[in-house]
Amino acid sequence: MLDSVTSLPFNRHVGIQKSTTGEGLVELPSGEQFLNHIGTVHAGAQLALAEACSGEFLLKLLSSAIGVVPVVRRVEAKFKKPAQGRITAKINASLTQVDEPLAELEKKGRCLLAIHVDVYDEHGQHSLAASFEWFVAKAAGNVL
Repeated sequence: MLDSVTSLPFNRHVGIQKSTTGEGLVELPSGEQFLNHIGTVHAGAQLALAEACSGEFLLKLLSSAIGVVPVVRRVEAKFKKPAQGRITAKINASLTQVDEPLAELEKKGRCLLAIHVDVYDEHGQHSLAASFEWFVAKAAGNVL
């Protein structure tokens, strides 16, 4: 079973790490390789971090579930302010509701689960608000 999304090959390649500050679930360190043409953190880097955060939350949420396969179905993102330096992703718990979807997973063997993530830069600027809709199903084979 996967213990963290930081061990996934893509996330390792990008440099996504567990949060060292305790402010969020995952973070991306400051680095020139993450910058765009105007010197701020690239939108793709922010989205990759936000998706990893939603996956890390889902992994913790489903840690006791055996034989489930989660797959991202849809993403909505709004970029709020340019990000500088290290970025950290946090779950927006006030928007993320899990009880009904988990009950549906138990009853029907599948569910849709929306996980809301906020990304902040090292100066506390809220740079991204995103929602990831995950399709989660009980299945055999490659599972959590």
